[in-house]
Amino acid sequence: MHRTIAALASVLAAGNIHAAETAEIPIIDFVRNPTYSSVKISPTGEYLALTVDRGEQDVLTVLRTRDLGIVKINQLPNDKSVGAFHWVSPQRLMFNSVRKFGRFAQPFSTGEWYSVNADGSMPRFLEMGKKGARDLQNARFSMLDSPQNDDGKVLMSAIYPRSSEGVNTEVAEVDTLNGRWKSLARAPRENCGMALDAQKMPRYAVCSDYKNEAGDFDQVTELYRREANGEWALVNSSKSSGKSLEVFGSARDGRIYATESDGKATTTFGEIDPSTGVFKPLFRDPVSDPSGYIASVDGSEVVLGITTEAGAPQVTMIDNDHADAKLYASLAASFPDQFVNFASATRDGKQIIVQVYSDTNPGELYLFDRATNQARFLMQQRKWIDGKRMASMKPIALTTRDGLKIHGYLTVPNGSDGKHLPMIVNVHGGPMGPRDNWGFNWETQLFASRGYAVLQINYRGSGGFGKGFQDMGYGTWATGIMNDIVDATKWTIAQGYADKDRVCIYGGSFGGYASMMAPAREQGLFKCAFGYVGAYDAEVQMTRSDTSRSESGRMYMQRALGKTRAERDAMSPVNHAGKINIPVYLAAGARDPRCPPENTEAMNKALIAAGNPPEGMMITSGEMHGFYKDENKLKLYTEMLDFFARHIGTRHVDDKPAVAGGSAKAGK
Repeated sequence: MHRTIAALASVLAAGNIHAAETAEIPIIDFVRNPTYSSVKISPTGEYLALTVDRGEQDVLTVLRTRDLGIVKINQLPNDKSVGAFHWVSPQRLMFNSVRKFGRFAQPFSTGEWYSVNADGSMPRFLEMGKKGARDLQNARFSMLDSPQNDDGKVLMSAIYPRSSEGVNTEVAEVDTLNGRWKSLARAPRENCGMALDAQKMPRYAVCSDYKNEAGDFDQVTELYRREANGEWALVNSSKSSGKSLEVFGSARDGRIYATESDGKATTTFGEIDPSTGVFKPLFRDPVSDPSGYIASVDGSEVVLGITTEAGAPQVTMIDNDHADAKLYASLAASFPDQFVNFASATRDGKQIIVQVYSDTNPGELYLFDRATNQARFLMQQRKWIDGKRMASMKPIALTTRDGLKIHGYLTVPNGSDGKHLPMIVNVHGGPMGPRDNWGFNWETQLFASRGYAVLQINYRGSGGFGKGFQDMGYGTWATGIMNDIVDATKWTIAQGYADKDRVCIYGGSFGGYASMMAPAREQGLFKCAFGYVGAYDAEVQMTRSDTSRSESGRMYMQRALGKTRAERDAMSPVNHAGKINIPVYLAAGARDPRCPPENTEAMNKALIAAGNPPEGMMITSGEMHGFYKDENKLKLYTEMLDFFARHIGTRHVDDKPAVAGGSAKAGK
């Protein structure tokens, strides 16, 4: 009898485990914010500092390294977020404040810096603009180097207005206890970034303009070197040499690291001779620009390897003899099919924070101790995510109708045979500069968990494939870029991955634009379209977006969208609504400055006038360029998944929104 009960209990337990493993993962598990964003260990290893994303606001949390106990949570007033942060001494942190305005846009700095001890004592608001040799109340400071000495002094770049479109730059030594600073050098001209040499002295300035010789929007650069007498000498001008040369750092042994670009092919990594300014190339990938660097952690500041990302990240080591290169190789081998990075280290390099992630692993942190040669697990970025249930992200490449090779990713649902699946074409924003990357993407995983294949394409204009490839996006939003998206969709169908009768398109920002324009360009290919915080009307962008508030922004849009009203009208989806004869859903943030909600309202009106009213329009109060609040993200993706299920899948009854109401327009 007891054996029968025990056997029955075992069967029931096994059944419960199987049910848990196969139950649909709730939407909230995907949209909720991660445990941490970035982590840095203190100079002596006593503390860990990490930024924690709370949606609209990020806070700075300090933990004890030995037991991960909370020491202090630093939260700024008035919904300001902690942005960049740095250990400036073994016991003291310095950080700036930013304001977030949407998931698809970079936060912007408020110009404010703060410092505080690890335990929360001696907090200081550093009014550095008022405490230098001159009163620079409008100056913006950014970190150049934090020696992490006991005196807490750091080297920063101070940028302040010179004209309506230009700024001056100085290198300043800043006391993080009181904000007082002294100038070490001033840039040779306006609009410059500064780089230090091995002695941590201002040595190079990379200066830029946003107009080319024809007067059109483009980046033109000059590189200057500061001589022993304090004068600046021009090393390179992209106008005359045809190549852009940029210094970004130096090693303790005197090596000066730089990149070189001819404006067409991918970027070359190398070194500059400090006396002659001659560039020595060390590495160039024919497809991908360098996307990151593996640097030593022993204080020598040597670049050990270069990361490229045509598909999944690839690390090419350029200094295999360095002890840290051997350590990196050993750690990378311990985590096959995952990307490993040195995230932070103590001042002596004996304790290293190691970051590990993959397409199915949202991220993990380990503390490696050189003395014991052991790695201690610290934390997971999303511990509620079971990586075994996540979908794999397959790098793909194809040739477009005009012979251009483009790259992207195809995510296939976990457990699927990968054949003839319903598919969502998820178009990234930008379009010039941003790109899709390999790694854990919660939105893609959410779609895959509901049975959809997800196609992400780095179309012409995407960053990371050379300036020439990126420049191909200007003026081709409605033509060349749409051709790439359409060709990639057809390629995926032809390869047998997607069911040609069950393909929808979705995206945010420029991706929202593409979700309307691609179906207008290629009628019959897509069965539905979901546009999110999209730019549908070029005239709204030219007159109401935050990009339109500066001369450089307006010049950028003229090159991107068209110089004439006729050109801009021709590429605006609102003027092609009559060609969009599939179900549409629109969503936007009521406070979006980048793609103002007037875009969405105009698209809605145009579709109604064309006889194809959207199935829903969501303009959400308080949100900006991509939603932050969990309850709003939950509502958005519940509506989105139901929309896709109605048209290309099986309807899923999932989490109910945490706020009242359906898909009706919310007030501003």
